[in-house]
Amino acid sequence: MKINKIYNENCLDTMAKMPNDFIDLTVTSPPYDNLRTYNGYSFDFESIAKELYRVTKQGGVVIWVVGDSTIKGSETGTSFKQALFFKEIGFNLHDTMIYEKNTSSFPSRKDGNRYTQIFEYMFVLSKGKPKTSNLICDKENKWAGHTNWGKNTKRGRDNDLKETSKIKPVPKFSPRNNIWKYTVGGGFASSDKIASKHPAIFPEKLVNDHILSWSNEGDLVYDPFMGSGTTAKMAILNNRNYIGSEISEEYCKIIEERLKKI
Repeated sequence: MKINKIYNENCLDTMAKMPNDFIDLTVTSPPYDNLRTYNGYSFDFESIAKELYRVTKQGGVVIWVVGDSTIKGSETGTSFKQALFFKEIGFNLHDTMIYEKNTSSFPSRKDGNRYTQIFEYMFVLSKGKPKTSNLICDKENKWAGHTNWGKNTKRGRDNDLKETSKIKPVPKFSPRNNIWKYTVGGGFASSDKIASKHPAIFPEKLVNDHILSWSNEGDLVYDPFMGSGTTAKMAILNNRNYIGSEISEEYCKIIEERLKKI
């Protein structure tokens, strides 16, 4: 199977070509709850989830970004149903992260009795223990350089306190929290104008941060719903290999033009 290629086909057809334990990292946002038409295409979630488990390497990670619509006064719960199904077929739910936007992607709800929806879930699913975890440390520590005590101690059998190890000073930066905020809309999600021809652009920074967190240079990154090509673009910029599936020929043309500019 060729890598660094976008396959214009259903992702089930693409994954059928892959051997077991092939992909290091998947970063994707599937169409959900018919919130957008995506050129009229739909997808078979359960079959795709099972294939993702098969083709993911032991220790590999799947980032599944999804939300819920409100139908007849109730949120669908699609996100939770999908997360639980992933667990049923063998994935670990390593972390439930939040993707917070600066604005709502959809108009205010007609009933007017709910707060504005500005987030989606980012389920971090792992096949066993993640083999790569490069946590991004950009949370500045107020007490950087300080320690509460000069040493760690342990009381021995003779009741004396004995030094066990030196306490390291508080680092300047610590791993960020699991709520990630990104500005979307108005050219913020992508610097490529052509990407806006797609109805739901994946924020470049979001994909970039997950690629840095859960993969290393040379790893293979997959997106079964490549859309405007953001996952491929950020894989290239971070020296990763990629494979993408995109069933829409129109969107594949957007991806092709976008990747030419890298």
